[in-house]
Amino acid sequence: MATAAVPAVTAGQPILILKEGTTRTKGREAQKRLILAAKIVADIVKSSLGPRGMDKMLVDSLGDVVITNDGATMLKEMEVEHPAAKIMVEVAKAQDAEVGDGTTSVVVLAGALLDKAEELIDKEVHPTTIIDGYKKAMEKALETLNKIAVDIDPNDKEMLRKIAETAMVSKLVAADKRYLAELAVEAVLTVRQEVDGKVKIDIDDVKIEKKPGGSLRDTQLVRGIVLDKEVVHSGMPKRVEKAKIALINCPLEIEKTEFDARINITSPEQIKMFIEEENKMLKEMVDKIKAVGANVVFCQKGIDDVAQHYLAKAGILAARRIKQSDMEKLAKATGARIVTNLEDLSPEDLGYAELVEERKVEEDKMIFVEGCKNPRSVTILIRGGSERVVDEAERSLHDALSVVRDVLLKPKIVAGGGAPEAEAAKVIREWASSLSGREQLAAQKFAEALESIPLTLAENAGLDTIDIEVELRSKHAAGEVWAGVDVFEGKVTDMMKKEVYEPLLVKEQIVKAATEVAAMILRIDDLIAASKLKEEKGKESKPSEESESSIE
Repeated sequence: MATAAVPAVTAGQPILILKEGTTRTKGREAQKRLILAAKIVADIVKSSLGPRGMDKMLVDSLGDVVITNDGATMLKEMEVEHPAAKIMVEVAKAQDAEVGDGTTSVVVLAGALLDKAEELIDKEVHPTTIIDGYKKAMEKALETLNKIAVDIDPNDKEMLRKIAETAMVSKLVAADKRYLAELAVEAVLTVRQEVDGKVKIDIDDVKIEKKPGGSLRDTQLVRGIVLDKEVVHSGMPKRVEKAKIALINCPLEIEKTEFDARINITSPEQIKMFIEEENKMLKEMVDKIKAVGANVVFCQKGIDDVAQHYLAKAGILAARRIKQSDMEKLAKATGARIVTNLEDLSPEDLGYAELVEERKVEEDKMIFVEGCKNPRSVTILIRGGSERVVDEAERSLHDALSVVRDVLLKPKIVAGGGAPEAEAAKVIREWASSLSGREQLAAQKFAEALESIPLTLAENAGLDTIDIEVELRSKHAAGEVWAGVDVFEGKVTDMMKKEVYEPLLVKEQIVKAATEVAAMILRIDDLIAASKLKEEKGKESKPSEESESSIE
């Protein structure tokens, strides 16, 4: 590690440039450390790739347990400290936010690219040359993926279901993947909209509500919204058919004054008048709701006890303190308009649902808003044997919903099982010889890194990676574009015939994101870390006196 002081010319005293306690690593050593940290993160998630991948159990500081094989979830829950490792976590999060699937693959590929780059750095190839070679190889890989991708009909439900199944085959819920895939396809097609000839899909319009109990087969799609709330008053109806729904974003209460107010009351009659006036105001609010014809009220704020009584008397079902996100989903599902002032409420603002009913699910009561005419927001209510199963089912459904959305936005697919990566690797190898200079070496290493995806699938299934690598290369050389690793039968086979489909959008994002993160880490040649703040009792935090940093 380099010290951070420059000796003065005359006095021989070092000149301190960095703060006391700062550490600095530069040059080859800094690169090695950063690459090592990123590779360790990739190695952690590597064993979770594919249908034969293993799950991880993550226990946080509070003792909460998460069991998953979803790359982004693993890395989020791990709370990594190293700055290079954090970059890998960010790339998995970005992959999850952008396309919703391929989070493990992107980290594995980024780790492989850095591993291969390290081999070149050891041979004195400059990082900038490696990055240039990687960027050119990435363009070639994307071009190859687009060339081999197959166009599909975005309205073909059977094909969409198979794509959703592929996303769930590696998850805990794989046994029920067909049933859950059908729900995911139906949900996405329901919330799909066309704006100016373009398909617009927001995954957040599919609300996922979880309740442990029952089995995964009890999971259901509600063409409307399920609220984890109960009816506020026992005297209200628990079931309303042909519901006219008012969504109110103001309290059905007498608001307290914002400044200190004092009221002098000198007789019991005045107290009585005061209370009667309050009750009258609350009754007027309820009368206003009743007058517009609403028989169901969802309020984002509170509902006073007296108002509850009047609502119950009027036969109106009401629920309070609904989350804003749920209010927005209710508006999309029922066609209602959220009203912030009761005076503005009109019959046109009301939404419609065939049925609003309070039902008991396990120990809790939930309100089901069902049978909306043309819902632009729907709910999937997930059931399962335990809380862990339900949580993992939610993550799996998120992946399934995302891949269906991806393929509707860009209706092109490739086969799974590492087939497109192996084909891209073959094309890049042949093309690399046309490059001049050391970039050729980088492009060849990029091809090797791409092959890490099918080889990791094989390794996780307990297959011999050397045999698989040789067979993959020979079949792709013979023109079998979709030859990939079938982990269930333990051999290289045509993955298109096996109906293992993945959206092209996901594969493109994996290649782009992994290349960019590898390039970012390779560009760094200096790591300057400030000392950590040390807590001292009764004193302000001050830097720990670890080592005096100086520049030579």
